[in-house]
Amino acid sequence: MGGAYNLKLLAALSALVLLLAASRSFLPGLLEAALRAPVLPRDLLPLLPWPVAQPLLRRLALRGAADLLPSFVGVAREPGDGGARAAEWKGACFYDNRAWMEFHNGTDGGLGGGTLHLETNKAHSWTCIDLYVFATPYRVTWDYYFVGREHTLDFKEWESEAEYEYVKRKGVSIFLMPSGTIGTLRALWDVFPLFTNTQWGENSNLAFLKKHMGATFEERPKPWVSELNVDDIHSGDFLVLSKIRGRWGGFETLEKWVTGAYAGHTAVCLRDSEGKLWVGESGHENEQGEDIIAILPWEEWWDFEVKKDDSNPQIALLPLHPDLRAKFNETAAWEYAKSMDGKPYGYHNMIFSWIDTISDNYPPPLDAHVVASVMTMWNKLQPEYAANMWKEALNKRLGTKGLDLPEIIVESEKRGMTFDKLLTVPEQDKWVYTDGQSASCVAYVLMMYKEAGLFDPIASSIEVTEFTIKDAYSLNFFENNMTRLPVWCNKDDSVKLPFCQIKGRYRMELPGYNTMQPYPHMNERCPSLPPNYNRPRNC
Repeated sequence: MGGAYNLKLLAALSALVLLLAASRSFLPGLLEAALRAPVLPRDLLPLLPWPVAQPLLRRLALRGAADLLPSFVGVAREPGDGGARAAEWKGACFYDNRAWMEFHNGTDGGLGGGTLHLETNKAHSWTCIDLYVFATPYRVTWDYYFVGREHTLDFKEWESEAEYEYVKRKGVSIFLMPSGTIGTLRALWDVFPLFTNTQWGENSNLAFLKKHMGATFEERPKPWVSELNVDDIHSGDFLVLSKIRGRWGGFETLEKWVTGAYAGHTAVCLRDSEGKLWVGESGHENEQGEDIIAILPWEEWWDFEVKKDDSNPQIALLPLHPDLRAKFNETAAWEYAKSMDGKPYGYHNMIFSWIDTISDNYPPPLDAHVVASVMTMWNKLQPEYAANMWKEALNKRLGTKGLDLPEIIVESEKRGMTFDKLLTVPEQDKWVYTDGQSASCVAYVLMMYKEAGLFDPIASSIEVTEFTIKDAYSLNFFENNMTRLPVWCNKDDSVKLPFCQIKGRYRMELPGYNTMQPYPHMNERCPSLPPNYNRPRNC
């Protein structure tokens, strides 16, 4: 039934294309079609039954998650005397494309609307399709084209005078799904399982990180959970976790890819005045399902990670160097930990630890234009989420209060600062948001280190909210003499790591571990492009 239906659909689509091409307005498209390549099988995969399409999808050489990211190709503006030229670019299907804007006068004092004209030519096959996203700071929409001709996209009425003025000056941004229909489907096939709490999901996360980051995931000898002696764990010892399945596994995989970190979560150990061991963690899920900052008894934290955490975390303990341990001010650390206990996870500054440069932190085809369009979409769909993730943080960077995303973009440009430049303004540890000081998992640990004196004497010139997890474990704060590691540390593994892996089937890798001496304004201007994540000195 499904196969017959798809064949009928394919025949109907073919007939429709020929019928349209026979009409006068489509005659240029018909002439162009004669010069196209024959039908390409990959263009027809979406119409095939899934059991047939699935193995073919797997064989296509595509970039995976990157195929889900729209690529900025240009801006459609209104042509005029001395005005902007039509935007031109090469598409995934049509190799010759042009776009421009036309404005319409409003009635009864209205703002009017506009029409975006998009001309497509020189398709590489008869059956390919180009997918586009169109965005202003006030709206996001999309369309697709499979016939070579002039297409139109109508904006019936501008949402506000601010949108009208913005489009008049800046135009409508155009984004291409660079892999077309089949590439997008293939990317969905690659990315969807990352978030599933299944063995398929775990295998997909491992495969993604191997492919895009060069991770190895060598299997460790059993036991995969260490028989550790908690007496060997001290205040300030760093915990890094790598979750590889389920919701958090998928999120961490993408986070690792864009930041270059080989771990996705962190926590820190603390001993109280009676010697009891605790774990401080930003990102603990409470009974209401909220991610908060919490101080947990070691036994409770460890029992959860070993027996209940369905993300299958790989966990390593990074002991502080003896000199840093002697310097660690437990009293100040506890004061900070208690002041943050129960506060929300630090979503406000999470993405800004990653974005340091205008162009060298975005895996292609991601760029600041795409970030702005995604922010616009989320601003419409989930305004509270958008406020947590970036709106308040962007206001901090401008010194403003309460501006919504479109107003932020306009205000930034009024000041002569492009939006991509605004994103790179360093986060400041002293900023206080409406729900308090914001600390992601790694910022929480490093703020504790800062309060405990580990960054002295340059602490005032260090903004730890600019650090990624990779930046944190690269600090030369940790034990560098393997003979001083606890006797139970990696005792059953023939490969002697410079840290203690205490849980996990796969051997953890932390490239650059324990190598970076702190310096003023550290990690405020650092590139992080995969797959090598090279960074200049003192970036």
